[in-house]
Amino acid sequence: MPLISKMFKSRASPKNMWQNAYNFFFGLSTSGKVVNEKTAMQTTAVYACVRILAETLASLPLHTYKYTDKGKEKARDHPLYHLLHDEPNPEMTSFVFRETLMGHLLLWGNAYAQIIRDGRGKVMALYPLMPDKITVSRTEKGTLFYIYQKEGKSYHLRSDEVLHIPGLGFDGIVGYSPIAMAKDAIGMAIATEEYGAKLFANGAKPGGVLEHPGTLKDPAKVRDSWNSVYKGSGNAHKVAVLEEGLSFKPIGIPPEQAQFLQTRKFQINEIARIFRIPPHMIGDLEKSSFSNIEQQSLEFVKYTLDPWVLRWEMSLKKALLTPSEKNSYFIKLNVDGLLRGDYKSRMEGYSIGIQNGFLSPNDIRKLEDMDSIEHGDIYAMNGNMLKLEDVGAYAKNKIENQKEGGD
Repeated sequence: MPLISKMFKSRASPKNMWQNAYNFFFGLSTSGKVVNEKTAMQTTAVYACVRILAETLASLPLHTYKYTDKGKEKARDHPLYHLLHDEPNPEMTSFVFRETLMGHLLLWGNAYAQIIRDGRGKVMALYPLMPDKITVSRTEKGTLFYIYQKEGKSYHLRSDEVLHIPGLGFDGIVGYSPIAMAKDAIGMAIATEEYGAKLFANGAKPGGVLEHPGTLKDPAKVRDSWNSVYKGSGNAHKVAVLEEGLSFKPIGIPPEQAQFLQTRKFQINEIARIFRIPPHMIGDLEKSSFSNIEQQSLEFVKYTLDPWVLRWEMSLKKALLTPSEKNSYFIKLNVDGLLRGDYKSRMEGYSIGIQNGFLSPNDIRKLEDMDSIEHGDIYAMNGNMLKLEDVGAYAKNKIENQKEGGD
């Protein structure tokens, strides 16, 4: 990943220094397991949650728009349009770039990308930066800058050279990692997975004691001989032959008494709660049904994805658009496609839109990814509806006509 070759002069001593907050929290959890971004991703629930959010956000249409007299239109002639929609740099597609940054945001709580500009300040490329190698600092004058560590060297980057998308944090500058803040819950999930793996590695049987009525000259040899024949899931249910009064007595807590399966299941829901993912999206269908699964999916878009989308849109606008451009342009991730209902519901909604004059056939065809048709931009309404004041006037005239006829 290229970095600007120009090295900046050393800055004044910072007045305020924010170290990456997750450095304090990452480490040994209460369960005794080390929790960091790598060990957490080895847990299937964490991997599934991160993948769902990262891939979903990366798949949303990302466009640069400009304001017009009629509303808005895509600014295809703006340099950012191609960078954000297609290729932020020669090495990545827009999907991979956004997926990478969203993964950083979910694991470390911060996403960084270096902004490469030309001499006029025009954005030429965007390159992701590893969050664990970034330190956010402030000069004595209050200006933020970033220190990037790579191969033992420090690179100072100005705030206008870095796209920074922070997650939830306490100071509004550096986000806190969801993984670090919930390390005990994730550590317990890691512990239960490891327990299950060791259980089956030992033939799904707890450990035990080999007892001998006399004194063994070489107990290690007896133990190793036993393990070589009976240890491992491949040797489960073999018939043991014991000689010279030797006996085997199992010890330990059976899995059903330790509620092993229930614990694993609870930890899956706990991790889904951390990332605000509906359990059915990571394979837990116990509380999902045909009648409510669509509603849960819509809630995922509204309450989980929308805040991330807004965080992205505002950070992109703040870092990439110049002060003068912010009055004329904006950047938008479109989630409309995820909010569409089933085919029948959509058709009923489109029918209401056409009948009430706020949708045209071509508007609907665009929403359905269909080509426009000739004369499809006409807006029409049913003619059998009247204003209330017109209804009152019609009734008044009818009464007066009846009176005149009676006279």
